[in-house]
Amino acid sequence: MLTEEPRAGLKPIHRSEGGRLLTQAIWLNNNTLGELTQFTETVGKLLEYPEDIYWIDLSFNDLPIIDPVLTSFYNLRHLNLHGNAIQQLSEVDKLAVLPHLRNLTLHGNPVEEEKGYRSYVLSTLPHLKSFDFSGVTKLDRTTAAVWRRMNIRPKKVRKRRDDY
Repeated sequence: MLTEEPRAGLKPIHRSEGGRLLTQAIWLNNNTLGELTQFTETVGKLLEYPEDIYWIDLSFNDLPIIDPVLTSFYNLRHLNLHGNAIQQLSEVDKLAVLPHLRNLTLHGNPVEEEKGYRSYVLSTLPHLKSFDFSGVTKLDRTTAAVWRRMNIRPKKVRKRRDDY
């Protein structure tokens, strides 16, 4: 990836004086990525301002989990993960630390078949404006809140022996 030139698009590719790309989006879709080993390091070598990334497209790869490395991009607003191999709803919990995340795609993953899929995601990530290329409505938010109350039990605080 470090040796290949990005494909030219409608807009010209801008580079810093040091040769790094001046962009806030990374599109690595339609590859066979099975993990994101050294993702942060690679992005740091490619981009002048990696901390400003707001869009990551990893759709149509072979990712089995939502790698925690994605949560290091604090300004992330758009994350495309559709068409991967993510199987567990609990993977979505990792994204709750991203305060600016507004658009997420997960459809086409095995997780989509889980009962309460949409409600779970929307209750875990209440700031989403769009999920799976569909706008999030007030009804979606209400349904997600009710679903969460009915299906997610609060964690019990266990008393330690020292507390007696």
